[in-house]
Amino acid sequence: MERIVVVGGGAGGLELATELGKTLGKKKQAEIILIDRNSTHVWKPLLHEVASGALDSRLAELDYRGQGARAGFRFLVGTLTGIDRDNRQVQLAPIVDDGEEVLAERSIRYDRLILAVGSVTADFGVDGVKQHCYFLDSTQQADNFHHELLNEFLRVNQALEDGDEQTLDIAIVGGGATGVELAAELVHSVSLLNIYGLTHLTRERLKVSLVEAGPRLLPALPEGLAHRVKQKLESLGVNVITGNPAVKAGSDGLTLKDDAHIDANLMVWAAGIRAPDFLASLGLAHRKNNQLLVNEYLQSTDDPSVYALGDCAACAIDDDRFVPPRAQSAHQMAACLATNIQRELKGRAAKPFKYKDRGSLVSLSRFSAVGNLMQSKSLSMSIEGTLARYAYASLYRMHQRALHGWWKMLLIITVDKLNHAVKPRLKLH
Repeated sequence: MERIVVVGGGAGGLELATELGKTLGKKKQAEIILIDRNSTHVWKPLLHEVASGALDSRLAELDYRGQGARAGFRFLVGTLTGIDRDNRQVQLAPIVDDGEEVLAERSIRYDRLILAVGSVTADFGVDGVKQHCYFLDSTQQADNFHHELLNEFLRVNQALEDGDEQTLDIAIVGGGATGVELAAELVHSVSLLNIYGLTHLTRERLKVSLVEAGPRLLPALPEGLAHRVKQKLESLGVNVITGNPAVKAGSDGLTLKDDAHIDANLMVWAAGIRAPDFLASLGLAHRKNNQLLVNEYLQSTDDPSVYALGDCAACAIDDDRFVPPRAQSAHQMAACLATNIQRELKGRAAKPFKYKDRGSLVSLSRFSAVGNLMQSKSLSMSIEGTLARYAYASLYRMHQRALHGWWKMLLIITVDKLNHAVKPRLKLH
């Protein structure tokens, strides 16, 4: 029986393992194994909500083992350290807990290997970023930021209650979707504090600075929409700075290229992404940002038994462009690869991957949402407000549908509505 190993349980990897498990694993036509360093999955575009307290990560997480039992794949917890392509094996690092080895280093055989390890935030070598800034690459990082944010809420509120005229200063570097959405969510979170007894820390006492090196926010959106997002953020009290990159991060804030200083109690770096560094050491062709070069069938250009999808894959659209690192890209790649593997096991030829740009959507918390829905190369539709908010929410629901099917997705929506009714609107622990 053919063994298909998927490394990385993000949006693309988990959807692929689920589909292959349902269509091949349950029918004993192939053995499907999913490997991830974590035991649970949270959809990465939700991490800014986890960081702000708008979402409890425990309510949004999915257990890989439970999903595997339902969908027909096997889950292994582990961190990839290398690939023995001659013997078709992946090496996993030992698992250590509290200084004790739980599992020794292991090797897992594969017939097909799919790398879906996602991306990490690029700090571009800026001085002090690793030491003083938070990243939002994982649930743990988002929870860590949220924990520190709660401490700052308490500290500043108490100082204001004692008569000390303080502000809570937060700096966010990166004017893409993550930075913009986090800025809006932070404003919304502080707006809710008075409900839970923190009555002195108001929106007027929150100072959020959003720093973008480029000339404008949200380069994936039309300029007109991006400008309206900037106006909305500024109306919420966010200090939007464009065309002036951060050159240094310190314990007291950011230094910008023009030597301006941004005071900050907390700093988040969301300025760009790259594929994980270890990919560059696997002996496979890759770009400078560590993305693995793949052909039109998502196979490594060096080894047809190794595939890559999602943020870690460099799949050319044409001579000048690659498929952008978005959740929709990972979703489309996973669907294409699942179909191709099934076709090939039946002796049929694979079909090349064709990326379809569905547009971009950005949420401004409960205040608004904007988006651009691509119909074709020459026709697109811009949306704002309620319609955009529903379209934005549908992205997550489609991910849930891919994992659970329509009926269970509807049940999950019902549970989410009940949780929203009975649980606090802001996570304060």
